[in-house]
Amino acid sequence: MTEPHDDGMPGDLTRAEQTMWQAFRIGATCNMSTGNPVLDDPFAARPWPSDRSVRADVMALLLLDGPPPRAGRVSALKLRGVRITGTLNLAGGTIAPYVELNSCRFDNEVVLPESHFTTLRMVACALPRLEAARLHTEGDLHLPRCRVERGIRLTDAQIGTDLLINQIHVRPDRRGRAITADGMSVAQDLQAELIETHGEVSLRGAKVGVSLSLRGSRLRGAQERRALNAPQLTVERSLYLTHAWVDDATGNAGTTPPFGISSTGPGRGQRRQPFECVGGIRLDDGRFGDAVDLHHARFVLSTARREELSLRRIVTPELRFNGERPEEGRVVLNGAKIVTLIDLASSWPGPGGLKMGGFVYENLVPYGHFPLSRRLEWVEAATPEYAPEPYERLATVLRNSGEDADAREVLLAKQRRRRETLPLAGKLWGFLQDWTVAYGYRPGRAALWMAVLWAAGAVAFGQYDPVPIKKDEAPKWSPSLYSLDLLLPVINLGQDGYWRLEGGWQWAAAVLILLGWVLATTVAAGASRLLRRG
Repeated sequence: MTEPHDDGMPGDLTRAEQTMWQAFRIGATCNMSTGNPVLDDPFAARPWPSDRSVRADVMALLLLDGPPPRAGRVSALKLRGVRITGTLNLAGGTIAPYVELNSCRFDNEVVLPESHFTTLRMVACALPRLEAARLHTEGDLHLPRCRVERGIRLTDAQIGTDLLINQIHVRPDRRGRAITADGMSVAQDLQAELIETHGEVSLRGAKVGVSLSLRGSRLRGAQERRALNAPQLTVERSLYLTHAWVDDATGNAGTTPPFGISSTGPGRGQRRQPFECVGGIRLDDGRFGDAVDLHHARFVLSTARREELSLRRIVTPELRFNGERPEEGRVVLNGAKIVTLIDLASSWPGPGGLKMGGFVYENLVPYGHFPLSRRLEWVEAATPEYAPEPYERLATVLRNSGEDADAREVLLAKQRRRRETLPLAGKLWGFLQDWTVAYGYRPGRAALWMAVLWAAGAVAFGQYDPVPIKKDEAPKWSPSLYSLDLLLPVINLGQDGYWRLEGGWQWAAAVLILLGWVLATTVAAGASRLLRRG
């Protein structure tokens, strides 16, 4: 550049750059748009004329070592409808002025590693790539409605307040990543609503101070990568992978997003756009202070590529699993710890599509009708091979909520699944236990069998006149009391032990004694469970 003028402006600036320079000193917007939406579209293939172009080096000079503001004004770089030629490289720089770029077009990538900003806003801009590892902002970083062709890198970035990237479109870099933000820290909200990515969104070890919202977004993996890879993600409040209500009539209006998004529910002219993820999701070891919300979410997973919705070892007070059922792939909840599980019966995948070994939850709140039979199918789908733990966890939760009968049904289902793994002798014994006393989980059936055996014994012994062991000490013979005395262990009704039985009657008495012990123990166990529940 040539020697500057008296006001600090270099002598070789173009007319557009001179306009930008003067606007910077008074904090005004340098607007080079034509007012024609077709000609001003930064994403169209139509080239922009040179009279609305500025060099990236001139922008860097303004931001890093610009002239002082005019008296009574605050300097700021505000551009609208401007084409930036060359590479904007502010790596390692400290940028004090406020920066706002609206509907601008960059010829080359924007390079911001280890730079420091107060607030940076780029709205509806076209960028080949944004390289901003270890970027630091005191305020917001806004990138709404931008289109980035070769990915965004925000690794270890520190955002002082909000990160807002609503309705951004990002294509992958050469490694298949659309957004790389591993280790990033956002002090407040991370809003990424209605975004579209073609490549992996990587948030490994990222921290969000309030909530992370991906409402209505569409994520698509590329090059065998996941669509969302966010292990060890920490969100102080909620993660929203839910639908958004979109108003197409206002979808392109306004400059401060969110726009075209309704938070009040459906209205006239609005449509629901679900969160959609084509490719795997990994949220392993995540910590979420309030909830993980998957309401109306859609997951398109491939079994052939072993894609998963992986929630291994996540910890959150509430998981809302009420999206669409994944047709392929797997949902993995191994080791997750949830206080309240809100779910929909039709949201869970079928057999082989669910894993939940070590999954701990304390409360079940069905979203809609979720009968016990479907809940047992849910557990069975998660255990292609028998495992007792999911049944025992479900039974504990039902018992703690006062559903003792349902808890017994779950434990009975557990025994029936276990029976399938036993050898033939064990299976036969299991069928006998199931048919007679339902493994002890239906004590009423045991009491009924005792009544039947008592009646049968009374009728049978009514046809027999036994000889007393000691004639002078024997009570009066009573077939009914004698049968009941044989069936009831411990209790002595004054009949057993006074009569000499011979032949088959001895065997009949022995069978009644044996069955009485088994059935009475079953009834006592059921009664004790009821007493403990009370």
